[in-house]
Order: sequence, then structure tokens, then C-alpha cells
Amino acid sequence: MIQRLRDAIRDVSDFPKEGIVFKDITPILGDAELFRLSIDLLCATAGTAKVDKVVGIDARGFIFAAAVADRLGAGFVPVRKKGKLPWKCTEAAYALEYGEAVVEIHEDAVKPGEKVLLVDDLLATGGTAAAALKLLDGLGADIIAVSFLIELSFLNGRAKLGRHKVKAILGY
Repeated sequence: MIQRLRDAIRDVSDFPKEGIVFKDITPILGDAELFRLSIDLLCATAGTAKVDKVVGIDARGFIFAAAVADRLGAGFVPVRKKGKLPWKCTEAAYALEYGEAVVEIHEDAVKPGEKVLLVDDLLATGGTAAAALKLLDGLGADIIAVSFLIELSFLNGRAKLGRHKVKAILGY
């Protein structure tokens, strides 16, 4: 079944810019069996821990994290690009190839000591996930794991995630 997931991911050359090979997950999302399997596998990354909140990173991470939260009986928390959340937020900046981006979370989204599973679709350079972890650490979250459907290991994003337990379903 893992091979079916891998086979369903479509490589799109030169997207969003020349020289990038984009990993398109929409074929997984469009196949009920593969989507269910991806959620099963992401849920399993929590092990036996009781999870209070599943945090998803804008935007494809929302798809997976919300489904994982539902399956685990946990709350869902979005980490969004700056300016997209309507309440009081805390923010973290991270480096892009040219410049900087900022993500934010509601300051009351996670209570100190709550057990959190951070979920995203893809780990590439690790900047966005590292910023999300900085936000969660600042709120006092007990981070169970940082889970990805796909990891582009050649980009070494794991190195930016420090002490956190990183789990990826599919490695490239």
C-alpha cells in the first residue's frame, strides 16, 4: 500500500518555478482509499500518546491535519500565513530563498502542557515547520511528533527541527 501512495504522487517539473520538481498530492486526495491510508499512517505517528491538538500548517497541511484530528478525537489548530487569523496572534519569521515569510497562531490555540502532533504534507527545507515549532514551543506545547506525508531528505529540512521527533511516511 505504501508503494501505491508513492506511485500516486505526481511529479510536476518547473513548478512553481523553473528547476523545481513539485510533489503533487492531489491524486492521493482524490482517491478515497489512498487518502484514508495516508490519514491512517499519519495517525500512527502519534504512537500510543493521547493527542490534545493536531496542528496543521497552511495550506495543504490543513487537509491532512484536520482529518488526523478528527480520527484521533483531538482539536485542530491552524498555523497560517501572517494576516489570515482573526484573533490575537503570536508570530514567527523564517527565511525564504529571497526574503522572509511569517506564520502565526492564535495565542490561545494551545495551552501549556497540551500534547500536540504537528502535521504537514511535505518537509522540504524545514523553514515553515521550524517556525511552527517555535510558535508551539512558545505556547508551552508538549510536542509528541512532527509528521509529514513526504520528506525530501536531500534538502536536509530535518536538521532545522532540532530535538523534535520527526516522522515521514514517504522519503525521497
